[in-house]
Amino acid sequence: MTTTLITGANKGLGYEAARQLVAAGHTVYVGARDKERGRRAAEELGARLVVIDVTDDASVEAAAAQIAAEGGLDVLVNNAGVEARTADNGVPRPADETADSLRRIFDTNVFGTLRVTHAFLPLLERSPAPVIVTVSSGLGSLAGLADPGQPSWGYPGVAYPASKTTVNAMMIQFAKAFPQMRINMVEPGFTATDLNGRTGTQTVEEGAEIIVRMAQVGPDGPTGAFLSAHGPIAW
Repeated sequence: MTTTLITGANKGLGYEAARQLVAAGHTVYVGARDKERGRRAAEELGARLVVIDVTDDASVEAAAAQIAAEGGLDVLVNNAGVEARTADNGVPRPADETADSLRRIFDTNVFGTLRVTHAFLPLLERSPAPVIVTVSSGLGSLAGLADPGQPSWGYPGVAYPASKTTVNAMMIQFAKAFPQMRINMVEPGFTATDLNGRTGTQTVEEGAEIIVRMAQVGPDGPTGAFLSAHGPIAW
């Protein structure tokens, strides 16, 4: 039985990925900051709950200790993430961004991803087929941001793309350092979730497909790749 942890899994893409992986036979831990919301989600899904705030060292360490005590981990899905939104559901313009506004986004998207990955590496190293899937974004592609022919060209914000580009670089390095693991970044597409004020054009079922596919990748599958449902994405 494959045991999988998904952070930020009490709603949105994380919840849907958990649903699909439970259906595929995984033992899934729903990672949630809020214990009650996480409990409800886990009960609905037939999953297990682990309370985890990716921005808090003690919370992450406690989550890793719980999962270690309950049998270990095979797949880590770094899904928890945030995006800056203005009062009218827009995105701050570059001139409005400050070190503090970037720090808030990076605390979850970058430092949180690193914190969780680091904490669960010892458990993954004991797995016969360890996998890490990190939910990135097409906005993390520098090639896409710089190409007027790509949808990401029109995105005005700084913090979210910068955080996802940083995550991509970070996880490439992990993939090289741990060649026995399958470590990949995925782009779920513009999915309607709370993250973007439900402005996305895809359903969560569509968006979760690439997450679920790469969570089930075998030992001979790709690693160090940046993938959407349609194939590789330019860095």
